[in-house]
Amino acid sequence: MAVQIREATAADWPAIWPFFHAIVAAGETYTYPRDMDEATARETWLLTPPGRTVVAVDDSGTVLGTAKMNPNHMGGASHIASASFMVDPRCGGRGVGRALGENVLAWARAEGYRAMQFNAVVETNTGAVALWKSLGFQIMTTLPEGFRHPTKGYVGLHIMYQQL
Repeated sequence: MAVQIREATAADWPAIWPFFHAIVAAGETYTYPRDMDEATARETWLLTPPGRTVVAVDDSGTVLGTAKMNPNHMGGASHIASASFMVDPRCGGRGVGRALGENVLAWARAEGYRAMQFNAVVETNTGAVALWKSLGFQIMTTLPEGFRHPTKGYVGLHIMYQQL
């Protein structure tokens, strides 16, 4: 299966929302409120410049995943990028996350960012941690018990970083 990355449009939201909602409601990997409503989710995820939101699609145009990227901070720290990723759980293990990660890193380099920082990677999300490490990220620190997992209790929250 070929994975293509393109800019997200408002027309993509109905395909994003079902897996976005399921992932957030599960409460295992995101710091968003589990009961986040659709309007808030859409506003949070579909960014405008200087941010960017993309979708990963297959050859038929089916949305497989999505990523948003943006400056991590404003002002004197605006040269550090950040990003968030969601892959439809039905599409896991097909390289969608890797394709999105590579695209986001290429974007950040092209935009002149000096580094990328992930502020909150749940340590029990081992697939994501392994993927980010394979793409050159390192764990800078872990906030012990920084995340309340619905079944595992309080677990660590990694801050991950890569110089570009």
